[in-house]
Amino acid sequence: MVLDCVVIGGGPSGLNASLVLGRAKKNIVLFDENKPRNAVTYESHGFITRDGIKPSEFKRIAKEELRNYPGISIQNHRVIAIIKEKQSFIIHTDEGNSYHSRKVILSTGLKDVLPRIEGINNFFGTSLFNCPFCDGWELKDRALVVISENERAFHMTKMIANWSKDLVVCTNGRMIFTEEQKELLTKKNIKVIGDEIEILQGKNGHLQTIKFKNGKEIEREGGFVTTGLEQASSLAQTLGCAINQMGGIKTDNFGRTNIQGVYASGDISITSPAQLIIAASEGSKAAMGVISDLVNEDF
Repeated sequence: MVLDCVVIGGGPSGLNASLVLGRAKKNIVLFDENKPRNAVTYESHGFITRDGIKPSEFKRIAKEELRNYPGISIQNHRVIAIIKEKQSFIIHTDEGNSYHSRKVILSTGLKDVLPRIEGINNFFGTSLFNCPFCDGWELKDRALVVISENERAFHMTKMIANWSKDLVVCTNGRMIFTEEQKELLTKKNIKVIGDEIEILQGKNGHLQTIKFKNGKEIEREGGFVTTGLEQASSLAQTLGCAINQMGGIKTDNFGRTNIQGVYASGDISITSPAQLIIAASEGSKAAMGVISDLVNEDF
């Protein structure tokens, strides 16, 4: 059987795309390798009716809802290759099976690349985060740190100042602020520490102390870090999808890439904040793009 679409990636984007496709009576397979970007996150926020939900519980509920639609099949396998034919695709999985589909939605997401600082992995997702809209409320009015080694530090610091006025910025030995930026931060009573960090210390995932290589120490209760981003899968590049300046996949407003029949949604495009609700909405739009194209081809 030739499927109408395969959706690769079982995050909020892929799940919502599958829902919209299933409700349009399309026969699809959702491939979920179950390696989400938010695996270290205890709670997800900012999604109305689901604020504070555990990511695993969000996924459980989503898959339960998808099973109401007979056209949706969920496979917990990794897609290792996609071969484009004239008007369709052959999808190969790690279990050795192959699927034939007219369309493909890539919702494979991104991976966060943390600064190389000892101990940082112990706190990321518990008391150190990368999205103030997702976790700013939980850290409001505390003694916070912004750890950044790149030019996004100034913007991040301004944003975090909305949730807490007790801020310290650590650049880990990098000179990333202009004189004008440093003057403005000083006026806002935000201290900038340019010394190299030796280690982050704390207990049970809760940050307590930042120790520097020159022997100095400061106490902080949590904070935010600017991470690097890289594609979690090479499938888009292998297919020849065009890449934007930020390293994401170029798409139109309905997820269409430059490769006919291939769509991308969610964090994979790196063009919008990495929030649950935004990723889900982009999955919905990509599914609408697929349905529109299938209808036009068959009409």
